[in-house]
Amino acid sequence: MSVDAQPLGSDPFDAVFTSGDCRLRHSDGSVEHWPVNRWCAVDVDAADLRFDAAVAHHCVGSTIDLGCGPGRLLDALTARDMIALGVDSSAVAVTMARRRGRAVLQRDIHEPLPGEGRWTTALVIDGNVGIGGDPTRVLTRAGEIVRPGGTILVEIDPAVEHVEREMVRVETSEVTGSWFPWARIGLLGAEDVAHASGLSVRRTWEESGRQVVEMSHR
Repeated sequence: MSVDAQPLGSDPFDAVFTSGDCRLRHSDGSVEHWPVNRWCAVDVDAADLRFDAAVAHHCVGSTIDLGCGPGRLLDALTARDMIALGVDSSAVAVTMARRRGRAVLQRDIHEPLPGEGRWTTALVIDGNVGIGGDPTRVLTRAGEIVRPGGTILVEIDPAVEHVEREMVRVETSEVTGSWFPWARIGLLGAEDVAHASGLSVRRTWEESGRQVVEMSHR
């Protein structure tokens, strides 16, 4: 397969949030539609709203959303009068979130963040555990950000058992992105990755067909 591509700009996800027709192409040639409207809180259905409400319900205390996108989950947290901060590397997503009145930083999650080691809850939702193709690195970082005894909510993929790593690229009707590493984890993989990250699985819950694992420090 040819991997020639047109650059998307500073962040591969910038084009995601400016197109209603966004696809993720896998290295095996298969294509997956990405739910951009859901991430942007546009035309969400009742199942999406139930999931967002369930995530917010399981958050305790100050909460940081790692890879927050346009701030959809920050809306749900703010509705519960919670202290919440979003972090995203996409300038487009951060601009959209700030227009919604949300507190968001444009930053890589591995860069220094305010309040490290003091947040009560960290969110790793919407597949963000796959950032960089290294779930262990992502969850180790989340463990550094939350306080001792804090909670990390990690969405997993019911279609995956362990951990699947691959190269993917973003495609829209206007732009084809460069290939970058991505990963997905399932329930068994979550156990292994949690252990490798210095975390333990507290419990797993499901809402509207989506699964979330709650982790904390061992």
